[in-house]
Amino acid sequence: MERALVLDTVRVTEQAAIAASRVAGKGDAELVDQAGTDAMRSVLNELDIDGQIVIGEGERDEAPMLFIGEKLGRAGPGAWAVDIAVDLVEGTNITARMINNSVAVIALAEQGGLFHAPDTYMEKLVVGPPAAGTVDLSWPVGANLRSVALSLDRKVDDLTVVILDRPRHTELIQEVRDAGARVKLIGDGDVIAALSAAVRGTGVHAVMGIGGAPEGVLAAAALKCLGGEIQGRFRPRNDDERARLEAMGASEDRIYRTEDLAPGRTVVFSATGITDGDLLRGVKFFKNGARTHSVTMGWRSKVIRFSDAVHLLGDGARVTVQV
Repeated sequence: MERALVLDTVRVTEQAAIAASRVAGKGDAELVDQAGTDAMRSVLNELDIDGQIVIGEGERDEAPMLFIGEKLGRAGPGAWAVDIAVDLVEGTNITARMINNSVAVIALAEQGGLFHAPDTYMEKLVVGPPAAGTVDLSWPVGANLRSVALSLDRKVDDLTVVILDRPRHTELIQEVRDAGARVKLIGDGDVIAALSAAVRGTGVHAVMGIGGAPEGVLAAAALKCLGGEIQGRFRPRNDDERARLEAMGASEDRIYRTEDLAPGRTVVFSATGITDGDLLRGVKFFKNGARTHSVTMGWRSKVIRFSDAVHLLGDGARVTVQV
């Protein structure tokens, strides 16, 4: 079942990426989100799943997009009951401005297979497979960087750490630089940054800092499949978020690891580039079609698939060709 779903899931992010890319660069973030939503919902409703959004664009009354609790899929006899986590367009603002590294992202797992993280912040530490199990979010920054360097048989000076460019990270950025590593600042997109840290050849060796908790769960699904590691600690921004966190039985003090955030035995993840990035190329349009670049994976199948696809439009039908 997972192997078939891996192939189906990439269709979801491909169509969302194509739709979002058609309105990229127009300076309208809401238009980008709506385009990605419409495409993603349409394809999900074609799949033989009984799906429910557990991480989406907010509660039903707050989000015109894919909302938490929304049911998707054909839901017929034999349909696989799944939890769905989405980031319709990771980097909505950068897509609206045609800046690099925006992607469409989705993760699916059996019911209960993805942590239902509230829309709050999370302090994160992400490393690739060689460093998995050798770092700890409670350690000083320098200690973790030395462990990453040792696992890669490098010097700390050779490492590049991705951090969201936010005022809250001023001290963290200085700590990383003081330890000897280089800092790559990004405006948005810590899910694709997490993937980049787990894939060789991207030049990214770790991700640090505070970002969205829902994105932490999406990253965990991918890192579980890739053999990397994420550690996270919830950082609510106000009393309302703290109350929601407590109502879910989650703790601010606990460090959540990959298996806590993505405990499922059947986990599928897909991401398709919208604009060009370190890991994925963006959508390229041509007459009567488009070309996409995606990464899709399944934990049980142990297959990481990079797909370069051409989507042809003709006679009212869409045809996808893997190239």
